[in-house]
Amino acid sequence: MLNNWSHVCFFPQGLVLGVYEKEKEDGSLQFTEAGETFDRSVSGKLRELLSISGPALKKGKSRLFYGVHKEFPSVVVVGLGKTSAGVCNQENWDTGRENIRAAVSVGCRQLQDLEIPEVEVDPCGDPQSAAEGAVLGLFEYDELKQKKKTVVKTQLHGSADREAWGKGLLYAEGQNLARHLMEGPANYITPTCFAETIQKRLQSVSDKVTVHIRPKSWIEDHQMSAFLSVSKGSDEPPVFLEIQYNGSAHASLPPLVLVGKGVTFDSGGISLKPSSGMDAMRADMGGAATVCAAIVTAAALKLPLNIVGLAPLCENMPNGCANKPGDVVRAKNGKTIQIDNTDAEGRLILADALCYAHSFNPKAIVNAATLTGAMDVALGSAAAGVFTNSDWLWNHLNQVHVVTGDRVWRMPLYQHYTRQVTESQLADLNNVGKYSRSGGACTAAAFLKEFVTAPHWAHLDIAGVMSNKDEVPYLRKGMSGRPTRTLVEFAARLSKDV
Repeated sequence: MLNNWSHVCFFPQGLVLGVYEKEKEDGSLQFTEAGETFDRSVSGKLRELLSISGPALKKGKSRLFYGVHKEFPSVVVVGLGKTSAGVCNQENWDTGRENIRAAVSVGCRQLQDLEIPEVEVDPCGDPQSAAEGAVLGLFEYDELKQKKKTVVKTQLHGSADREAWGKGLLYAEGQNLARHLMEGPANYITPTCFAETIQKRLQSVSDKVTVHIRPKSWIEDHQMSAFLSVSKGSDEPPVFLEIQYNGSAHASLPPLVLVGKGVTFDSGGISLKPSSGMDAMRADMGGAATVCAAIVTAAALKLPLNIVGLAPLCENMPNGCANKPGDVVRAKNGKTIQIDNTDAEGRLILADALCYAHSFNPKAIVNAATLTGAMDVALGSAAAGVFTNSDWLWNHLNQVHVVTGDRVWRMPLYQHYTRQVTESQLADLNNVGKYSRSGGACTAAAFLKEFVTAPHWAHLDIAGVMSNKDEVPYLRKGMSGRPTRTLVEFAARLSKDV
């Protein structure tokens, strides 16, 4: 017996189990199926400990027990909320799935703090959500620190749906890739480094991917002068990253084109940002990070869909060659743009990328960008704003975000906003709205619409969901990688819509 316990302590394992809230005051404690099986294996000891160790567990709360089972020296029981939790129309998500993600993440972190390297996780009735909660909850960017968090290997407890568990791992790892890129300092994640990182990751997951890292000369040849005008303020060379994933059996089928804003550091240029909080602008390539991470995940899932990813990558800096307020540049489609605010640079680089996206005869174009502070003011971190010319596209996005819990919300694309960017003194368009403090997210979307002719296009303004303080309980403080999982789920649904 002593030998068995010493073996367990030398290779410590932890276990996370779920329990539901009592529906009635006189109701009995209700474990998940895995929790009930475990409790029977220890002759009801876990149920007894829970009943005498404090009040009933509420959702998202946890309780840690030692020595209950010889194979699991540490067991964390987590509160899953009510068994009846499901899709909530008011919240616009599946509350049950969110409860699982939040609860599992709490349990895994608690065991990570105990430096336990291996953790088994209760599927809690939804193995995919449990896997997402575990992997997302354990992530912390400590790559440049000497003292690092314990690396925890998670695996499914019991014999539940391992395919769903594996799918959840891939979804979460995809979002963590985006978080890794967004969190990395701008002197590490330069445009070139970003592109090479994505190239390596794609090469490791699929042989159906072609990656082109386009240099400045290619950008010039393709007359992307709006993009180049932003990049010329920095000594870092611009890169246009192009990814082609041919997952469909029919190579000629129109692809889904995903476009991401890739400003790897945004100082604001000549229209310099305030110094307070400027360090967070290392994540102004969040659109490119989430789009590229979504394609990595789609390739790992072997989705039967053709996807093209486009990411114009550059820095926005204020050197002697930088754009000046009042400058006029010409975009790829020939339209001229008056630049009245150099800090409204994301729409300039996306303008050229959106024009180029049409050359692939796309099934749909979806772009993502940390585009406007106004979006953060409008929705905060609750949801990304979606501006779209397609009800079909919106219906898909509206369905998938309920499943992922990473919400989006439809915003208006009225002509009212278009008029505010097309009335320009010197050019066809102005890069800021006529009434600069009003409807900033909407006028930015109206500006992008001037470079779109495709019938199915959506613009996701993700500025409000760029980072996490404590709003999403299963993400630690830092860059969020949102809405990577929603983009992946959207691609997965689209792959069935043939």
